Amino acid sequence: MRIAHSPAASSPRAASRRSIPPPCAAMPSSLSPCASSIRSLAIPPRLASNPLSHARGPLRPSPVRRRARGIRAAGQEGGEKEKDDNPKAGGALPDADAGSKAPESSPPPSSPPPSPSPPGVALDSYAVISLLGPEKVDADDVALLRAKLFGYSTFFVTGQEPFGEAGEAVLLQGNLRGPKEEVFAKLRAGVRLLFGAKYELLMVNEPRKPGAPPSEEGGGEARVAMVVVRAEQLQGGATTAWQFALAALLLALTGGACLELGLASQISKVPPDVIRYFTSPNPEELTPPDVVVLAPFVRNALPIAYGVFGVQVFHEVAHWLTAAQKRVRLGIPYLVPNITIGSFGAVTQIKSPCPDRAALFDIAIAGPLAGASLSLAMFAAGLALSLPPSGPLAALPGLQDSLVQVPSQLFQGSLLLGALCRAVLGYDLMHVAAVTIHPLVIVGWCGLTTSALNLLPAGRIDGGRATQAAFGRDTVNITSLVTYGLLGLGLLGGPFSLPFGLYVLFLQRNFEKPALNDVTGVGWQRQAVLAGAIALAVFTLMPLWDGLADDLGIGLGSQLF
Repeated sequence: MRIAHSPAASSPRAASRRSIPPPCAAMPSSLSPCASSIRSLAIPPRLASNPLSHARGPLRPSPVRRRARGIRAAGQEGGEKEKDDNPKAGGALPDADAGSKAPESSPPPSSPPPSPSPPGVALDSYAVISLLGPEKVDADDVALLRAKLFGYSTFFVTGQEPFGEAGEAVLLQGNLRGPKEEVFAKLRAGVRLLFGAKYELLMVNEPRKPGAPPSEEGGGEARVAMVVVRAEQLQGGATTAWQFALAALLLALTGGACLELGLASQISKVPPDVIRYFTSPNPEELTPPDVVVLAPFVRNALPIAYGVFGVQVFHEVAHWLTAAQKRVRLGIPYLVPNITIGSFGAVTQIKSPCPDRAALFDIAIAGPLAGASLSLAMFAAGLALSLPPSGPLAALPGLQDSLVQVPSQLFQGSLLLGALCRAVLGYDLMHVAAVTIHPLVIVGWCGLTTSALNLLPAGRIDGGRATQAAFGRDTVNITSLVTYGLLGLGLLGGPFSLPFGLYVLFLQRNFEKPALNDVTGVGWQRQAVLAGAIALAVFTLMPLWDGLADDLGIGLGSQLF
């Protein structure tokens, strides 16, 4: 049976519900629960104004916010109307069903509808997100920039849109009216004159929308756009006490890893009873070795530890000196220890924007090139001292006592370094189970391996930064995926592939911040240097395969990798 709806029956109850005043309307502001709840939220006064204009006027919501508020208001009105008209929504039943009709004198619902927010306070999600996110660019300041600086003689703006992950910057699209470098320098000087250090201006390639054809300007090159961003968004924060403590801890661990590497190189000189004591499952049944017996091995291990650690220090000093020359501020280095080669490098943050891509390239490439140069010099000197003494080398005191023996399989871990050792030492010295070498060979080998790992074009390590500066972010995105794949398959780095790949993936996978002038390239000379450095790094990290190692006579046929 279809029940007819009677508006008259439901109107008294609906009228009583609508006549209930908001719970905060009749109470003083000091006692109002709404005011207390708002004070407990500790919402700053900025929330009542435009979060992008520093409380310079009333909130001017964007079209998206106005549309959302209209939908919410329409939903509330529709909900009240539905409750009045629909019997299932709380209205009285018609007269035909008088048995279940609620009496007109029944009290109103015990839980009144939520009261609206006090006037002047915008408690919407958009404003809260704006407060929690990074500080955005003031719309009035952008209008002032467009009126005072941008125009027909510099950069004619044709459009603007939010830019950045949280829309914290403004992308100005338009057309250049002069040489890129000259126009950019003029606009930056104007921004400094108008706002001081409040804003920073970047020149970038205009992001191409999906499916859009390449620009015809500049022979198919991307169009140039300007980005206005608050200066503090490009600056790294001050180093905290716990960061200094973490850096000191990692420094100590790296020193310990270098010492462990030196001790491992002296294992061939340790007496058998000492090795038996430290490797026995029941050492209490054996006589512990005398400290006097162990002292010479520790003393001989220190030069190797100093050498490996010194290469890493030289690497970081090169970064700092180049950054100081370019007037770029770097953070403290966080060394990454590794017990096999001493260190994987360091995590060093660039805390101030680079002026151009050439500066970013020079800062990134300086460290691994400096470390590789020093390591190569020690590697070559060690190979020379590993040969049978003749001429002036025969008169060096203690030369033969300083030589150490390492398994020949270790030379199969690097195609380039193994081939160099085979070329210098010869077949007779390499075609043995244990190769006798000078400790400088170990120091140079570890330093070259660390430099090669850091030259890989992935993420935010030195090679990734240099690739981003030389070839752009799209290129480093592709090379990063290729590098991760080669490391994951074990085709690069041998036993270091998995730990180093995880280190880059978890700590260094993000791209570096763009330079202020992110449009002007670095030139073909720097690109050629980087391409050659990456090629040498790949050959250094590529292991010798079985057939080639046998043909070269490295080892006795037992392969490690």
